Amino acid sequence: MAQLSDDCFAHGGALTRLDAALAELSRRLVPIASIETLALAQCHGRILAEPLVAKVAVPPRDNSAVDGYAVYHDDLSRDGETRLPVIGRAAAGHPYSQPQPRGTAIRVLTGAVMPLGEAGSHPDTVMMQEDCTRDGDSVLIKPGIKRGANRRLAGEDLKAGQTVLPAGRILTAPALALAAAGGHDALRVRRPLRVALISTGDEVHQPGSTLPDGGIYDANRPLLAALLTAAGCAVSDLGIQPDKRDHLAKVFAEAARRHDAVITSGGVSTGDEDHVKAAIEMQGRLDFWRLAIKPGRPVALGLVNGVPFFGLPGNPVAAMLTFCFFARPLLQLLNGAVPLQPRSFPVAAGFSYKKKADRREWVRVSLRDDGRGGWRAEKYPVDGAGVITSLTRTDGLIELPEDLLRLEPGTPARFYPYESLGL
Repeated sequence: MAQLSDDCFAHGGALTRLDAALAELSRRLVPIASIETLALAQCHGRILAEPLVAKVAVPPRDNSAVDGYAVYHDDLSRDGETRLPVIGRAAAGHPYSQPQPRGTAIRVLTGAVMPLGEAGSHPDTVMMQEDCTRDGDSVLIKPGIKRGANRRLAGEDLKAGQTVLPAGRILTAPALALAAAGGHDALRVRRPLRVALISTGDEVHQPGSTLPDGGIYDANRPLLAALLTAAGCAVSDLGIQPDKRDHLAKVFAEAARRHDAVITSGGVSTGDEDHVKAAIEMQGRLDFWRLAIKPGRPVALGLVNGVPFFGLPGNPVAAMLTFCFFARPLLQLLNGAVPLQPRSFPVAAGFSYKKKADRREWVRVSLRDDGRGGWRAEKYPVDGAGVITSLTRTDGLIELPEDLLRLEPGTPARFYPYESLGL
């Protein structure tokens, strides 16, 4: 595991725009996840550790895209039908073994290698069987077909020696197909980032237990565990820890010893019972990034014995948003991945909304058909950072940029479906 510098998360304390914070931290962070070689079948969802170079061309040779007849285009009449003798047959994996003479046709099936030519030329065109007529040992070909029709060129998908995927790419099913086609049966990939997940707070209790007066059930660990897993991390659930400085210091130190990163929720404010900051500083360093966002302004970043620490807000909506738009891109960098921007698309606002300047906000909305082939976003009526039903009864978020002061009905806004955030 690579080490991070002691001041990699250092921050001066001023309110910071989200894009500026991510840009600054991206410059400081390096991948810390180790590398292993895995068989291709085990690589789905892993992060490519080095550029993927095709070992072979794809396709290796020119081949037929259809069932039909391979011919020399120069043998075809421009004005009328052309009759050519059919002298052989080729199928996928079974090429015609001799050079094809001029003035002939070879019956070819889809995927068959194009026959070799003679005298400096080669069969370059395939006539689909539906567009010609077989007459005994000959085929009648209609005029008008273009040179090179229905022929796949060697290397048109991949060229041997070509870099086809960059390091940091998350390996999807199509990416694995590309690797296999390029001749790879194993890949060098990053090991999943090992993340310790902890909830803090004397008021927080395990679901299913008896809830005392003043207590709440822990919603953040299931939420963050699912988001971390969707982000490709290996999660260790270290449960709920009480607000006791010395106890937290021991828990954090042990978590750092066995993991690549530690994530907590709650307990990072400056109240009398918020001991996370003091516990971290017994083992390393903690910096507060006051992000110009809503919900979720305070986020704690630090190092525990050299291991990255992320302290997220205690309210579930704020914890979700700060993870999706701030912590996840940083974790992806630490895991050697190129951070993925969640997919979004424009919709029209169906409500009025005021906000402060220089602050990015996300509003939970449901989409409604506007009756004109588009979508209208309607705001959820209760928008507190602890209202979990606002996430289950809506479709996603609209993002309001820093320079926007007022949203009016009909104003375009960028919509993020929850699915694109890994929820």
